Amino acid sequence: MAGRIRREDVEAVRERARIEEIVGAHVQLRSAGVGSMKGLCPFHDERSPSFHVRPQVGRYHCFGCGEGGDVIDFVMKVDGLPFAEAVEYLAGRVGLQLRYEEGGPTRPAEEPGRRRRLVEAHKVAEEFYREQLTSPGAAAGRAFLAERGFDRAAAEQFGVGFAPQGWDHLMKHLRGRGFTEPELLASGLVSQGQRGVYDRFRGRLVWPIREVTGETIGFGARRLFDEDSGPKYLNTPETPLYRKSHVLYGLDLAKRDMQRTKQVVVVEGYTDVMAMHLSGVGTAVATCGTAFGSDHTRIVRRLVGDSGSTSGVQLATGASVGGEVIFTFDGDEAGQKAALRAFGEDQTFAAQTFVAVERSGLDPCELRQSRGPDAVRALVAGRQPLFAFVLQATLRSFDLATAEGRVAALRAAAPVVAGIRDAALRPEYTRLLAGWLGMEDQGAVRQAVAAAGRPAAQARGSQAPGRQDPPQRRPQRPADPVTQLERTALEVVLQAPALVPPEFDELAADAFAAPAHRAVHEAVRATGGVGAGRALVGADGSSTAWVGAVLEEAAEAVRPLVTELAVAPLPEDRPEAVADYVRGVVLRLVEVGFTRHIAELRGRLQRMDAAEDPAGYQAAFAELVALEGRRRSLRESA
Repeated sequence: MAGRIRREDVEAVRERARIEEIVGAHVQLRSAGVGSMKGLCPFHDERSPSFHVRPQVGRYHCFGCGEGGDVIDFVMKVDGLPFAEAVEYLAGRVGLQLRYEEGGPTRPAEEPGRRRRLVEAHKVAEEFYREQLTSPGAAAGRAFLAERGFDRAAAEQFGVGFAPQGWDHLMKHLRGRGFTEPELLASGLVSQGQRGVYDRFRGRLVWPIREVTGETIGFGARRLFDEDSGPKYLNTPETPLYRKSHVLYGLDLAKRDMQRTKQVVVVEGYTDVMAMHLSGVGTAVATCGTAFGSDHTRIVRRLVGDSGSTSGVQLATGASVGGEVIFTFDGDEAGQKAALRAFGEDQTFAAQTFVAVERSGLDPCELRQSRGPDAVRALVAGRQPLFAFVLQATLRSFDLATAEGRVAALRAAAPVVAGIRDAALRPEYTRLLAGWLGMEDQGAVRQAVAAAGRPAAQARGSQAPGRQDPPQRRPQRPADPVTQLERTALEVVLQAPALVPPEFDELAADAFAAPAHRAVHEAVRATGGVGAGRALVGADGSSTAWVGAVLEEAAEAVRPLVTELAVAPLPEDRPEAVADYVRGVVLRLVEVGFTRHIAELRGRLQRMDAAEDPAGYQAAFAELVALEGRRRSLRESA
């Protein structure tokens, strides 16, 4: 049985896997100063970025929830993988062949490494399905695509394939590639029946469902033949790879446009995603057999870079501020009900949320066929704020030409306005509601909204503390100037060891007054000091290995602080000034040490009797003179 991954291979993965690329697949990162990037934390909900990544150090830290670590820690946390599988995933990304102690790299399916085997099975299955789309038996599938305006190039762009009729075509193919029956069952590509194992998808068009990283982890399949008694759409079951509430079809294709435009368009099916992208709306995604939920919300918010800043007037008029989430629904009653469900989920968004409704009832795929790509783009451009859509849909149920109808409509619509969590938006929608009702007395509308809001406020007040955002812990600079200087010095030592002057290694063990800072300094000294750290700096200037060495020497309780210091943005953000800044910080700390020692010596000399101990007095005085001379030289060289 294979043992643990060799230590040197783990270190090679840490060095080769670019943390900004791995994190950037989940979080929109932007510059936060020299060598620093930041974005919304993927581990807790927040409206302003407190999650920092420092590529040169190879580590991340969130100043909101305290999560931090290296690229392996990130994959373990964000994907829920054990250590070995996270290393194997990253090794696959960077093309590194791992070696194992006590044996070779082959592992049984139930051991770490299983995920890579399941991902590889899906990759082989996707290739098989795509090849089958050109076979004679796939004529019905090709006709289905052609009838909806999708040619061969479109099918290739989205990886559409065909699962041939029959019970075991894919299973035989995968077995021929070395996959075992337990692996195939775990993948969801085959099913277990009374008569044995058989292909899950048969005689269907299939679309690969991929993670944001581009790895295929499941499939969605559309029925083609009348003799198929299964559902119209059949998806991969829940597996170790595939959880339908955590995936969005098309996200791998849309993520770049989403990050660039800060917009996502949520449609209802695979062909709708294809139609949107082929019409120039490259931000379209779809859920996979489930309603758009809170897990989807978190995925979208991180990619669109939710700024948390909105304006009631701009939202009401449809203007664009910050990120946009646009739901497309049919104009029929079912579509309106879907929009109402989305209204409840919208409360978790700080980005603006809109509805794009096709009044004639056409879905985006049908709209592209009948009216062309321009009509699809116009559908998205004509989006309506979700709050406004829900209110107007509510009002349509009443006869606003009568006083009784208006009063009944107010009673129905007031809870909708009261339910808007953004306090800045409620007055604006109260004013709009009064206008839509035709009520000149806005005071009555405000009273109705206030009355409807009291139960909602009580409900919000009774929320469990665990549902609230954790308090923000920004990288606070200590109020005490000396403690602040100590922290900053450790930041530059960890982040830029090559720029740190040699005087740092002359600091005594008691040079740091704060106990936590002293513990970090002890770990630095244990590695051999900054002099040894310079040798660990990579050819590209990265200090990943250096920080890793310090972490190994640090006590368990101190390691989170080491990561925080290694990632914290430096106050100096001008590249041309960083070297002088680093030198200045360290030399000021060295000077503080000299000043502290000089004060101690002067106090000792005042307490000493030169007549009783002339030799001791002369030695202390000579040391004082030498220290003052060194401090003077230091100031002149700074």
